[in-house]
Amino acid sequence: MRTLRLALSLLALPPAALTAACASGTATPTAEVRELLDRRQITDLVDRLGRALDEGRFDDLRTIYTADATAKTPGGTAEGRAALIAQASRNHRADQRIQHVIGNVLIDPRGDAADVRANLIATFAPAATDGTIPQPQYTLGEVYRFDAVRTEEGWRLSRVETTPIWSTGTRP
Repeated sequence: MRTLRLALSLLALPPAALTAACASGTATPTAEVRELLDRRQITDLVDRLGRALDEGRFDDLRTIYTADATAKTPGGTAEGRAALIAQASRNHRADQRIQHVIGNVLIDPRGDAADVRANLIATFAPAATDGTIPQPQYTLGEVYRFDAVRTEEGWRLSRVETTPIWSTGTRP
């Protein structure tokens, strides 16, 4: 029970605070704490990916992906971080509003690497110019699969592949 309480309290900490707590003093984090921290940092990458795509913050992808990352999505295949950023920019245009809802993030850690699976629902709507809230035109349900690796800069995604499961509407 004590371990469960500790784990729950650690999950509530922001990643930076948990990292600092683990790095401070002479204490070495236990394997369980290290794994919790790794899982939190990897989940944060997936969350930041959704925000970057939603808000058109494509330069943020530089801190999410490795330099040699690859992507295979309905929007195309890309190799290298610069190509991923170009693909994301092309597929997430300013005349559209796209919301990425990512959940059920499952992480299978393997030391300095991890397999990650998540569900994605992406909803596409035209950008409104008159202040109204636009109606969605297209919604896509997919499974995200990522490879994550620990780098000198922290965890990064080195591969993303999506598998469309269902859709409704007409893709813009």
